[in-house]
Amino acid sequence: MSDPVPLPICFLITELDIGGAERALVKIATGLPRERWTPSVICLSGRGPLADPLEQAGVPVTCLGANRVFSPSGLWKATVELTRELRRQQPRILQTFLFHANIAGRLAARRAGVPHVLSGIRVADRRGRWRLAVDRWTERLVEKHVCVSRGVADFCVRQSGLSEDKVVVIPNGVDVEKYRDAESADLSEFNIPTDAEVLIAVGRLDPQKDPLLLLEAVARIAGARPKLHLLFVGDGPLRGSIDESVRRLGLEARVHLAGWRAEVPQFLKAATLFVLPSRWEGMPNVVLEAAATGVPIVATETEGVREIIEPGRTGTLVRSGDVEGLANAIAAALDDRSLPLQMGETLQGEVTESFTWNSVVAQYDRLYESLVVRRS
Repeated sequence: MSDPVPLPICFLITELDIGGAERALVKIATGLPRERWTPSVICLSGRGPLADPLEQAGVPVTCLGANRVFSPSGLWKATVELTRELRRQQPRILQTFLFHANIAGRLAARRAGVPHVLSGIRVADRRGRWRLAVDRWTERLVEKHVCVSRGVADFCVRQSGLSEDKVVVIPNGVDVEKYRDAESADLSEFNIPTDAEVLIAVGRLDPQKDPLLLLEAVARIAGARPKLHLLFVGDGPLRGSIDESVRRLGLEARVHLAGWRAEVPQFLKAATLFVLPSRWEGMPNVVLEAAATGVPIVATETEGVREIIEPGRTGTLVRSGDVEGLANAIAAALDDRSLPLQMGETLQGEVTESFTWNSVVAQYDRLYESLVVRRS
């Protein structure tokens, strides 16, 4: 009996810029066993920086270059181009990631005759009920919804009306060694003293991540903490609003915006405390990354976070939008360093054991295998 022939599987995403979903796609597409799968990647928009590691790993990348993909007309044009590409590639499975690729992929896969379609839902998206409605209207075109956390899965069933029997939960992973073994960054480039209490927030400067809430919380405790500094690593549409708030609050010397930087592991290692102030999430990669470094964590209790952190044992959680609660939690963690450090070490051990990319890829592999019947 001959060995089974590897099956073609295609991954579809809106863009290949550096983000949590995009990096997860790279890990999954490059990590699947090649004796069973022949992966390819399609990007609806232009070529992004994550196309390079995919191609270096032997995964072909096709970028459709669709402009205005976030508009209805742009999305429809991308769907037409995608249909042609799927007909050319003829994958057995199409795995999509993020809303616009999820919708375009469903429509195109039906027209192209792709046998198995799975959507990837990475966040409990509260930006508009119309997205939830579109998800629900097109659900019949999807075989499985892969949700990144139980919180996201529950949200999809409760708020979007998706079928519970189609929902599968597979978490994010983290490159444990990369973060655990990182050297601490030198923060002197930001004029942060070596003896400072350094809070770090990593992620897009976007209303979902609520960096302005963190600023307000820091302003409430800064007067009593002359060594306190806040470092934002990331960029986004709220950059100007943050600059304005920093000036209004008189925090120019103590709030630092690094922009997007590659040295995230080193910055996390240099921090006294990692803070996640998000309004909603899926399973935030950056919490796993912070946990892998061992830095103590204060976070809002959003989707996926409770599945990583147990309050009082491996970190501190506060209600989303609670500026007073966030300020108090930060101050308490800085006042008594021993307990947060102990919680950080405990969480580091648990993440090292349970959230590796090898484990995540193995779960995707088993899911895909369950959908196809192989004949030798």
